[in-house]
Amino acid sequence: MSHVSLHGLSVIVSEDNCLTDAATLTAFSVDGLVPQCAVFPRSEDEVARVLKRAAECGLAVIPCRNATKLGVGGIPRRYDVALSLKNLSEIRRFEPADLTVSAGPGIELADFQRLLQPDRLWLPLDPPGAGRATLGGIVAANASGPLRLKYGAPRDFVLGMRVATPDGRIIKTGGQVVKNVAGYDLSRLLTGSYGTLGVIVEISLKLFPLSAARASWKARVPDLNVAHELRRRILQSPLGPSRMVLLDGGAAAFARGNAPESSDGVEGGFEIWMEFSGSDRVLARCAQTLGELAQAAGVATEALAEGIASAGWDRIADASFLLSEHCENLIAVRVTLPIASSEGFVELVTGEAKKHGMRSACFCQNGVGIVRACLMPKDFDLGLATVITRLRAQAAERGGALVIERCPSEMKKHVDVWGSVGSDFTLMHKLKELWDPKGTLSPGRFVGGL
Repeated sequence: MSHVSLHGLSVIVSEDNCLTDAATLTAFSVDGLVPQCAVFPRSEDEVARVLKRAAECGLAVIPCRNATKLGVGGIPRRYDVALSLKNLSEIRRFEPADLTVSAGPGIELADFQRLLQPDRLWLPLDPPGAGRATLGGIVAANASGPLRLKYGAPRDFVLGMRVATPDGRIIKTGGQVVKNVAGYDLSRLLTGSYGTLGVIVEISLKLFPLSAARASWKARVPDLNVAHELRRRILQSPLGPSRMVLLDGGAAAFARGNAPESSDGVEGGFEIWMEFSGSDRVLARCAQTLGELAQAAGVATEALAEGIASAGWDRIADASFLLSEHCENLIAVRVTLPIASSEGFVELVTGEAKKHGMRSACFCQNGVGIVRACLMPKDFDLGLATVITRLRAQAAERGGALVIERCPSEMKKHVDVWGSVGSDFTLMHKLKELWDPKGTLSPGRFVGGL
């Protein structure tokens, strides 16, 4: 056992839950840094005690579970302890009539949805990481996918949480203590803080009734002007799609289960995938209205078979991970933009990819102004950092922002994955100094080097 576990961590969680073998530690590596031990607390109290002990010993801790978000963020300044929340994966309070649930952060989304299904309830999220993403990771990253169009992001579902801090406390947010003295909603601030302020040990969420049925359609569009027009007509109509995504040629091929190189960006054309939910009568009305809107825009729609649609939406949600298996040098970015600028930015990305001989797969949530773009260079060179810097500048000119969600670690040494800090940064910095003055949690991984 390493000297780190001898600092008392193994006493807190037991020898069996404090591991130092190479295989375990390599699985928790971050940007080439391997922790000296991995701990698996079995309770909130153990999480708090581990954090307090780590802070006292000057150890850096990165919380995680299935590692679906470990690639996101800057290179850690230090990394000593991987804190796995695997054992905190139970449903603690479930009130179907009130549409509320409280659960541990380690439960996987797929398992969580299965537990809700007998009561005809669900959590309408399709984040990166798909079903293996955990509630804690989803909330910590405020991770969402195309379902955000109708339902919103995790920040909109969180009613409250319990958070362990490096001074050994458990802080509760939500209910009567949802705001601090400055009037800020701490739950919303902690959601999306990537575990840099505290470790989520319980989450309370609002749920939604399952729809009677769902159906998906796709429309092939010849160019992005037509895509823009069809999106505008749909959003201004009575239709309320659950999901809507504009795909470039590589992304469309990938969504259908083919390799992304089977189509090449602009020359391969574009597709818009849309999903609607409701009763059979509602879906029939959606089909008719959608057909009329598409015809007015000069395109036709095609219904997607249920199995093809379900598998396709799963691939779209988890694209960056799945595509990384095809390309070890994958660069995945998330760009938030005004909705009107989203289609145009896809053209910029595909143009840059073609100019530099890269394959691209763009997944544009054109109803909410989010473009997720995967660039797949054959070989990595630092000139790619210039490409990303140029795209970031183009996003800023359009009132948007670009974040690198996945890239080779070498690139992180030359370009800031987060870009400029947001309006919440000052408050987050103050909270970091208050709750984690020694920089115990994920030092250097978040915006502004938090």
